[in-house]
Amino acid sequence: MMNIGDKAPEILGKDEQGRDIRLSDYRGRKLVLYFYPKDNTSGCTAEACSLRDHYGELQAAGYEVVGVSKDSAASHLKFKEKHALPFPLIADVDHTLLKAMGAWGEKTMYGKKVTGTIRTTFVINEEGIIEQIMQGKQINTKEHAGQILNQ
Repeated sequence: MMNIGDKAPEILGKDEQGRDIRLSDYRGRKLVLYFYPKDNTSGCTAEACSLRDHYGELQAAGYEVVGVSKDSAASHLKFKEKHALPFPLIADVDHTLLKAMGAWGEKTMYGKKVTGTIRTTFVINEEGIIEQIMQGKQINTKEHAGQILNQ
């Protein structure tokens, strides 16, 4: 589990195009690294679209955005195209980054305990240090960009 003040991992994973995504790619910019459970589900789509709709504002404030889920690169590509998402989506099919960041674990879904992706957003500063962590119910999927911009 990563905590505020920790250095984020250098190797983040491969995006929907198979390109390596590294923390150093964003040096000098703040990074919103957000973990979501599944492409094309209502909450995950609302969250991605909030970040898309306010992407210009986020960039103007010095942020870049990268999404991560356990879905395949092919699923991410369809999700990006369907919703015109302007930022990369990492396909973490083996849960490496999810586990390293503490975004994979036990959660309650429909009253049952399950293991899966815990909706989590890390705001990482220009030097790669985690400045803020939002998780679970702290995240308003429809207003997520605003939550980041107004922190």
